[in-house]
Amino acid sequence: MTLKKRLASGKPVVGSWITLAHPSIAEILARAGFSWIGIDLEHSVITIREAEELIRVVDLCGVAPLVRLTSNDADQIKRVMDAGARGIIVPMVNSAADAERAVAAVRYPPDGRRGVALARAQGYGAGFEAYRKWLKSDAVVIAMIEHVDGVANVEAILAVDGIDGCFIGPYDLSASLGLPGKTRDARVQAAMRQVKRAADKLGKPAGLHVVEPDPAMLKRRLREGYRFVAYSLDTRMIDVAARQALSAVSAAPR
Repeated sequence: MTLKKRLASGKPVVGSWITLAHPSIAEILARAGFSWIGIDLEHSVITIREAEELIRVVDLCGVAPLVRLTSNDADQIKRVMDAGARGIIVPMVNSAADAERAVAAVRYPPDGRRGVALARAQGYGAGFEAYRKWLKSDAVVIAMIEHVDGVANVEAILAVDGIDGCFIGPYDLSASLGLPGKTRDARVQAAMRQVKRAADKLGKPAGLHVVEPDPAMLKRRLREGYRFVAYSLDTRMIDVAARQALSAVSAAPR
């Protein structure tokens, strides 16, 4: 079952996040059993060339590579999709018009405005027709709701044809409320609940990032009904594992 169909089925899907460009990290995470791997262009120094390599590795491991964009940029969307991304995660979607623009940048005419090419996604030309059919039925577009305007317009955003779900960005959301970093503030939490209620109402999966590698928190978010969940990221997994090991050693009797 494709990722798009799993999202539409209501089944929870758990992925993880890459901010380091080494292909071995992509392979390790992809082979760990995640349903999708997000390649983060927004908050990393990963280049478009490195993104292509990471997309290839994840894809060849049989896992869906998604790319979080730097912005809602049609040129960047075209390039990562041509590189073989199975979908995109779009920052700062604040209106239905923003959502429509992202979907149009993924789709070919007459359904969208994406330019047609013969790159990796299209089998370098040998698989164009198969890709065209796949694109129409299975490309994934996730809207990030991370601003008060996005919260206010969330139902209209999620109602856009081609939007498969939303992903809440608590930190930017807190900043837009004048509470930067205070993600536990009651106003931030209320806005997050509003997004999830809208997603549930429209039958679209709501997503959240469990940043720390905490299995108990992952289980909690899934119990709460979040169905598109990112579990930690490469840098936090490495950092936490290293610190825990050293802490255990320093605490051990000598």
